[in-house]
Amino acid sequence: MKHGRPLPPAFILGISCFIAAAGFFFIHPYLSAAVLFAFVAACMAAPFFPGTGFFLPVIRQGRRDLKSVAITFDDGPDPHTTPYLLTLLARYKVPAAFFVPGCNARAHPELIEKILQAGHSIGNHTYSHDVLVMLKSGRKLAREIDAAQEVLKTTGVIPLAFRPPAGAINPKLGPILKKREMICVHFSRRGLDMGNRRIRGLSGKILKKISPGDIVLLHDTRPVSGDFQVEAWLEEIEKILAGITKKGLEIVPLDQLIDRPVMLPHTREQTGELPGN
Repeated sequence: MKHGRPLPPAFILGISCFIAAAGFFFIHPYLSAAVLFAFVAACMAAPFFPGTGFFLPVIRQGRRDLKSVAITFDDGPDPHTTPYLLTLLARYKVPAAFFVPGCNARAHPELIEKILQAGHSIGNHTYSHDVLVMLKSGRKLAREIDAAQEVLKTTGVIPLAFRPPAGAINPKLGPILKKREMICVHFSRRGLDMGNRRIRGLSGKILKKISPGDIVLLHDTRPVSGDFQVEAWLEEIEKILAGITKKGLEIVPLDQLIDRPVMLPHTREQTGELPGN
């Protein structure tokens, strides 16, 4: 699966700035320094604005001309929330994509199996969900992605979609994903739920601005702190599902919305493993 990828804006801007800086140097060195400083400032700010695709192509929405959206859940699975969510999704016949940290997949393989059996998709969300991983070395980032891939392979899938923790990116991520033939999938609509620490009014925040092509970000885990009630959270999720339909939008699988595969099947035979080993 090979796809041509255009040069990232960071590369084009970098070359342009260095050429401009060289020219400005003969006019005034300060102008040259200002151009280079602007480029450095852009590089420092870009990780927090991944939707710009500054360092690498980032998929953050689907086609706007179709009345469809996709629902995604991050950070699970969680035995205290995910089973109830799967029941709700089944009742509404809604497909979803789950971006899963490898540590949670290893801890709860039975929930990964239930997610897949229900027809949902699985994406890579690193192994440990370290929100500072983008500040670490490329080798560390690659290990995080690969470790999650290995765990998820044992559940029968090879994720092709990656979502970084906290949504941040860095210049090292593009080559890592390209080598593994993976894509970076972000989102275009969220309720700023802070990992389910703020669920009050979540549905209203999502439904107020949702539009065709949106990739919706939600979470299916309990927060480590705060007053979280599963019933209240499920009520907000149900309002979102019902509200999207009332707006004349269809919730479709993520791969259908972005026209790219999110995962591939994987069997033991592909790695030469034998049953029982």
